[in-house]
Amino acid sequence: MSDHLKALIIGIVEGLTEFLPVSSTAHIRICQELLDIPMDDNYWKMFAVVIQLGAILAVLVYFRYRILDFLKHFPAGRSGTRQWWNHPLSLVLLSFVITALPCFLLDKYIGENLEDFTVIGLALILGGVAMWWIDKTFSPRATTFQMDDMNFRQAICIGCTQILAAMFPGVSRSMATIAGGQLMGLSRPAALEFSFFLSLPVMIAATGYKLLQYTIQNGSSLASNQWLLLANGFFVSFVVGWAVIAWFMLWVNQHGFTPFALYRIVVGAAVLMWLT
Repeated sequence: MSDHLKALIIGIVEGLTEFLPVSSTAHIRICQELLDIPMDDNYWKMFAVVIQLGAILAVLVYFRYRILDFLKHFPAGRSGTRQWWNHPLSLVLLSFVITALPCFLLDKYIGENLEDFTVIGLALILGGVAMWWIDKTFSPRATTFQMDDMNFRQAICIGCTQILAAMFPGVSRSMATIAGGQLMGLSRPAALEFSFFLSLPVMIAATGYKLLQYTIQNGSSLASNQWLLLANGFFVSFVVGWAVIAWFMLWVNQHGFTPFALYRIVVGAAVLMWLT
């Protein structure tokens, strides 16, 4: 199989799974294994990180009016009752800060888990069970129906769940944010929207850090063909990611997360059966 086809496949997988609660990290790792891409290949490691920028751009484009509205009403918010420290954008940054330092310190441990399909398979299964139970139990008890009405305590809790997602590939950043939000009283749409907003600083920081690592270890020079592969992966992840965001926002307003929980359990079982 050509490298261009591999780049296309990985770009599609990234766009499809980055924002769904099924773990893009696990799916890309599984995809690399099936495509016979060595885990220690520094270029493909960097490739898997860089194409996340396409997904980040999809979030910025899809939520551009929402972001501008938040900025317009900063710091008081639409209600006029907020302050700079509890404005929705500030709560996003709070969750990010809580996540960032532990993840930086645990980077080596995280990398080791990324190579362990037993960890990935178990994380997919256990995360699926947890997501199903939390959605079924806490969705009817929601008390916060808009991201605009979130509080400090909810943002802190969601930031803590992100650490768990980073430590164990297969948990899913999106799943951890949504489930953590529901545990703290957020409705499905509110938890999902916060998940999208939190993905921006988290993914930008992770991408920047991994790119810096790659540059230090390998230098910044890339062959023209390698640049083309990156461009293809980036563009595909952007287009597919944008479509997934639009679809997922509509889906959550009418349905729950049970289908994704069941999917996680099936994929996790398959990983344990065939890749361990």
